[in-house]
Amino acid sequence: MKILVTGGAGFVGTNLIKRLLNDGHIVKSVDDYSTGKIENHIDHENVEYSNSDINYCWQLNHESSDARFDIIFHLAAVARIQPSFEQPRKYIDTNFNGTYRIVEYCAKYNIPLIYAGSSSHHSGKFKNPYTFSKDLGEDVIKLYQEHFGLKASIARFYNVYGPHQLTEGGYTTLIGKWLNNIEKGIPCEIYGDGTKRRDFTHVEDIVDGLIRIMNKKPYNDMNYWFEFGRGKNYSVNEVAKIFGIDPVYREEKSGEAQETLADNTIPRRLLGWEPKINLEDYIKRQL
Repeated sequence: MKILVTGGAGFVGTNLIKRLLNDGHIVKSVDDYSTGKIENHIDHENVEYSNSDINYCWQLNHESSDARFDIIFHLAAVARIQPSFEQPRKYIDTNFNGTYRIVEYCAKYNIPLIYAGSSSHHSGKFKNPYTFSKDLGEDVIKLYQEHFGLKASIARFYNVYGPHQLTEGGYTTLIGKWLNNIEKGIPCEIYGDGTKRRDFTHVEDIVDGLIRIMNKKPYNDMNYWFEFGRGKNYSVNEVAKIFGIDPVYREEKSGEAQETLADNTIPRRLLGWEPKINLEDYIKRQL
C-alpha cells in the first residue's frame, strides 16, 4: 500500500515508518521538523520525506488516483501541555486546523484515516490548550464520520517512551529526559510531590496497535476509540525509585492530570492487541 504518515520524522512516526517499510509498504512522510529530526530519516527506497506544514500537505497530492494514498496515519501535532499555555494559537492552528484539512482530504477521496489522539482527553477538554486542540481534532473526525462518510479510527496514546524519543528541550517526556539527565549528570526534577500517576507505554506496543487498526479496518463505528496503554500506572516517585535516583522537587505545574490509566478493553477485544514491554524492564536495560 501507499501510505502517508504525518509527523513521520518524529518519535512515534519514525518507529511506525520502520514497521511499515519492513512490511513492504511505500511511505511518504510529511513533517515540519519543529520536533521531528532529519537524523530520524530511514535510508530506504520506499520512503520519501517532505518538509511541509500539515496545513498545506493536501497540496502534495494530485487528482490522479495513482497518486493518492491508500491510508493516512495522522500523527503530526504540537505536543506537550506546558508549552501550550504560552502559545495556544499555535496549538489550535496545527492540531485542529491541520487535522481539519487532513479530514477533508480523506473524506473527499474515501481514504481511511487513523488519528493519534491523546490520553489527556480524560482529564477534560478545557484542562489546557493542548488537550483542547487534540479534542477538537477528535470532534471534527466524528462530525465527518457521521455526515460525510469519513472512514476513521481514533487511537489515544498513553505516555509513550522508547527509541527516537526526545531527550532535550521543552517537548521531552519524563523517561527520555531522565535518561538524558542521568547520562549527563544533571539532576532529575519532579514537579509537585511525585504522587501523579502515569500509564507508560512503549512505542513498539503503540506501533503494533496502529498496524492492527490498519489491518482490521474498524472504521465505521464511531463508538470505538482505541486506548493504547498498558493498563498499569506508576507514580512519578515510583519511577524515580526504578531509576535509583534522588530527584529534586519543584513547584507543581498547572494543567496536568493527576492520573492516567488506560482502559484497553476495546483494542484487546477488537484488535487482539496485547502490550508486551514493561517499563521496569526497559529502564533497567537502559541503565
